[in-house]
Amino acid sequence: MKDLFEKIKSKSCIIEVFGLGYVGFPLSVRLASSGFKVIGIDVNPERITRLQKNELLDSEELLKNEFIECRKENLSLAKESEESPLAKIGIICVPTPIPGPNINSDVYVRRAVEGFLKNAKEGDCLILESSIEVGTTERMEKLIQDKGFKIGDNFGLTFCPERIDPSNKEWGIENIPRVIYSSDDTTFEISKIIYDNVNGGNLVRVDSPKIAEVVKSFENAFRLVNISLVNELAILCDSLGINVKSVIDAAATKPFGFMPHYPGAGAGGHCIPKDPRFLLESAKKLDVNFVTIENALKINLKMPKYVSDSIVKSVENLALKKTVLICGLSYKPNVEDMRDSASFKIINELIAKGFEVFGYDPFFNEHVIQKYLIENNLKEINFKRIENLDDQILKTVSCICVVQHHDISKQKIDHIYHNSKVPLIYDCQNKIEKDPNSKTVLDSLGS
Repeated sequence: MKDLFEKIKSKSCIIEVFGLGYVGFPLSVRLASSGFKVIGIDVNPERITRLQKNELLDSEELLKNEFIECRKENLSLAKESEESPLAKIGIICVPTPIPGPNINSDVYVRRAVEGFLKNAKEGDCLILESSIEVGTTERMEKLIQDKGFKIGDNFGLTFCPERIDPSNKEWGIENIPRVIYSSDDTTFEISKIIYDNVNGGNLVRVDSPKIAEVVKSFENAFRLVNISLVNELAILCDSLGINVKSVIDAAATKPFGFMPHYPGAGAGGHCIPKDPRFLLESAKKLDVNFVTIENALKINLKMPKYVSDSIVKSVENLALKKTVLICGLSYKPNVEDMRDSASFKIINELIAKGFEVFGYDPFFNEHVIQKYLIENNLKEINFKRIENLDDQILKTVSCICVVQHHDISKQKIDHIYHNSKVPLIYDCQNKIEKDPNSKTVLDSLGS
């Protein structure tokens, strides 16, 4: 391990990054731009082909110049690990599914680890970044030992769970502090050199893999519980006839003991609805109740139905035709990520209620529709997708449901509202300010 430490310092080694998605892609570019020889590995041949052609997703575009530049020398792309006489570090950034009767949460992590171990040798090191269920690091440790390596002696193991917030302009991969567990001091120093080139080495070391695993899940459980709390508050405010945003903004004036969260149609993506389930699974295995997470998950799941029921009620009260345009299909603003999005759930609910549904998102990419279907458990796109919000389209709908407020769409939506282009707008995030001169009825979640 001491030999690897010296080679890492001189960057005379190879780093293999497994998984080139929202975590692995920027990590690969950053390390390659810092002078490391990086091999970006992904089992998805379409992703590899796309990247080889320098075709990037919207969320990757900011790194395009760096990506093209480092591909000239330091960054190569592959579908699997490669044998090399040089010392190697593997970094696992693959997705982790929700555990169920037919799938284990560590299935993709295990495959990636096995792929790295196929060509590993004494002195190599493995870093896990994927969000994982409690106990996974220890299971990977056993996998490594079964190959004849001795953890902390001739092979290093680190778990440094990813922290990334796509579209966040203040906090990015380069300045977010990271929690880290390493099997031994030398492996920690090796990992620190790597992360010196990622986030300036801003690492908080913990002394147990289980602590690091629980930290990652707890971070997102905290967000899920608070989002669910404020969504229930929004439902109550609807019944009380008061504005939930006014309540939250006033509460946020308290300078201690309060952190504002705002309502929405339900948390989506691959972190908030999933990672807390890892804690829940651990609790069940130990016969421990974790009802806070259970209740938060239930509330999160019911929000799309609540939104659709609210739209149905308003449409019926206004005697409008049952046509609705869902605006903002991604799981959060200003990204093309559609994973587990509340929008698709609202669409399903409204179609089941006999609505004709249109969908619009400026970030929708028709080349990855199959990906969207898989991520949202859909067999087909069951709505009429539109390319823009022109007046001709607006004449065909009676209601616009804004699920996500993309910056690129804000001006157009404001124009539609202020100029009364549609009879009804339902704002899932309570962001549109009421205009007494508009003839459009504005309903909001928690209004």
